[in-house]
Amino acid sequence: MAMTRSLLLLFGVALLQAMLVVPGNAQTTAGGSLLSTSLRGKGGSAVQGQGPTIVPKDLSALRIEPGDLLSVNVFDTPEFTNSYRVDPVGDLTIPLCGKVSVRGLTLPEAAKRLEAALKDGQILTQPQVNVDVQQYAGQYVAVTGEVGAPGRVALIAPTTLGEILAEVGGETPLAGAHIKIRRGGDDAAPEEEVPYSRSKSTPETASVLVRPGDSVFVPRAGIVYVLGAVNRPGGYVMQEDGKLDVAQALALSGGTALQANTGGLRVIRRNPDGTVLDFPLSYNGIAKGTQTPLILQAQDIVYVPMSKVKAAFSNAAGIISAAASTAIIDR
Repeated sequence: MAMTRSLLLLFGVALLQAMLVVPGNAQTTAGGSLLSTSLRGKGGSAVQGQGPTIVPKDLSALRIEPGDLLSVNVFDTPEFTNSYRVDPVGDLTIPLCGKVSVRGLTLPEAAKRLEAALKDGQILTQPQVNVDVQQYAGQYVAVTGEVGAPGRVALIAPTTLGEILAEVGGETPLAGAHIKIRRGGDDAAPEEEVPYSRSKSTPETASVLVRPGDSVFVPRAGIVYVLGAVNRPGGYVMQEDGKLDVAQALALSGGTALQANTGGLRVIRRNPDGTVLDFPLSYNGIAKGTQTPLILQAQDIVYVPMSKVKAAFSNAAGIISAAASTAIIDR
């Protein structure tokens, strides 16, 4: 008998815990109802979620989007109380009222608009409407480029750029000095550039909002190549502000080797139109401070020949070919 009571007690505790568990794909709204974060594609078909889902702290700030399923409750008028799906244009079709645009509104704003529609249509004199969300349509932010885990982040409300980047593992050491945001996923839309730096605070990442449907691209920083008679030949990431001069590039490569012909120092630059520029520089002038070091551009090649003979026979095409197979060194 004692054993039977123990088994019944354990069964009761397990049953109580199961009743209290909220499913992993739902969040509780401020009013106590469950907010489904299951992702849905066009036509309401289910889509497998990729990456995390960001649920805002204040659900009252959420904006209604096409595909959302709304629960509309009209006080003391049950014939209007029902669930309505927001159509692709962003409208709700309410009996006797027709179509009411709610796209981009918060839930309280949508309730006010529905009240106005019922009153203006002379359907109710003093309507009191409450709007809640039964299901949010699946929406994403695509994050690509130099981040830890590129992919899609499920998003149901505007979220700061910093939070989005944190969800994908942050920027890699090769990230550039600007992050690009394209609004609404329109490839023809202009890109918004947000400054970014690993070495100092960039308040823009904490204040700029990313919205569902946007895409975020973190470009790679500019790379310059230092080749020839240097101690650590390779490709080097340009500094945080995107600027790097010849003297700094040589310092990153560990300086010139003992056998270097510093009189043959050159910078090879490839232009977008395919032309190649070859800048001969005075290493001694740069070292003595009598010549301002050349400011480098992304993909520039700093070349230090080993001897006067090699300096004479090293053409730009050969140097460019060598740079193509050079490893990039993360400082």
